Amino acid sequence: MLSGFFKVIFYSFLIYLIYLLIRFFKTISSIKKTQHTSKRLSGTMVKDEYCNTYLPKEEAIREVIEGKEYFFCSKECRKKFLEKKKSE
Repeated sequence: MLSGFFKVIFYSFLIYLIYLLIRFFKTISSIKKTQHTSKRLSGTMVKDEYCNTYLPKEEAIREVIEGKEYFFCSKECRKKFLEKKKSE
């Protein structure tokens, strides 16, 4: 009876150690992911020419038309702007 009790304690301890190891490695992998995904932004904001929203220059879609640089928040805004520009 006593040896059965020690087996339960031993296996419970092993399960707990495995749980701690899994948690440790998950934490390490999430830290690495956040380090790779974070990028430095210059702080420069640009205005979307179609919907007039402001966004970081690094995240904007850039289009150069006749030497003038335009920025857009999405492909849809870019497409609508270009269609409007052609009809003018």
